[in-house]
Amino acid sequence: MSESTEPLLKLAAVDIGSNAVRCQISNVFKFVDHTLFKRVEYIRYPMRLGEDVFATGVISRPKAEKFIKLLHALHLIMQVHEVDDFMICATSAMRTATNAPELLDEIEAKLGLQIQVIDGTTEADLINLVIRQQLDGQNYLHIDVGGGSTEFNIYVNRMKVASQSFEQGSIRHMQGEDSIEIWQAMQKWVTDKSRLYHLTRAVGTGGNINKIYELARQAEGRQSDGQPIFLNQIERVVGHIASLSMEERVKVLLLNADRADVIVPAAEIYLSAMKWAKVDSMLVPQVGLKDGMLQALYERHQGATQHHFKLDF
Repeated sequence: MSESTEPLLKLAAVDIGSNAVRCQISNVFKFVDHTLFKRVEYIRYPMRLGEDVFATGVISRPKAEKFIKLLHALHLIMQVHEVDDFMICATSAMRTATNAPELLDEIEAKLGLQIQVIDGTTEADLINLVIRQQLDGQNYLHIDVGGGSTEFNIYVNRMKVASQSFEQGSIRHMQGEDSIEIWQAMQKWVTDKSRLYHLTRAVGTGGNINKIYELARQAEGRQSDGQPIFLNQIERVVGHIASLSMEERVKVLLLNADRADVIVPAAEIYLSAMKWAKVDSMLVPQVGLKDGMLQALYERHQGATQHHFKLDF
């Protein structure tokens, strides 16, 4: 097979999270020994659907109208890029909103776009498509903290052997919408699985742990990716962030405003899970749901064997 500088496909993924909406467009290059996804466009907009939903149970009309405009804009960008295929998935906030079905019908009628509202298990399975490529033979606890939910996965020899989703995330935690029962259930699940599988390291995904990892590298003058971050490093970074006002977090640390208020609540979930599992180091591969969606689209076009989760392409 000859190598080519022309992309095999151009694919797009739109991840509608509880805190932000992310759109990534990537060229896919197929080489003899590997497949390369090269990002050509990335847009992140702080939609904050969870801010409404976790407080009131619904997406407000002003936010719904802004959301429709955003999707229209993203659809136009995908058309300009002439993508071969795309996928739009929504997670915890859309799962929770009681008026989500009406909003999704309105979007389909106005824009012709179908949004797949995926459950926590499917969300974890999509992320699994890219996470397993980052791991070695150690036994890992994967922690993925979003705005509205947290997914835990256990990997042994790069194979996922257990998973669980909890409706607990950074926005819920920040707003005080969590409960003692959920925290106790999370602790029991992680503790039990840690004993059963003898976990040795964590792997973290999500925008907040990516930013914590970046700040830790800056503090230590490290330039290379791929090295683990240790629990005490995370605690130092988070302690520093917590000591700053919201204004200082934006001015000094250059955090986005919608990151500045949720990063500490999110960190509390990562740190708690690491302590429950008694692991002191974490890989941060800086991949997430959008990357798994792109991988799933690629596998679909390659005619790969269907995974045990179902997506309506």
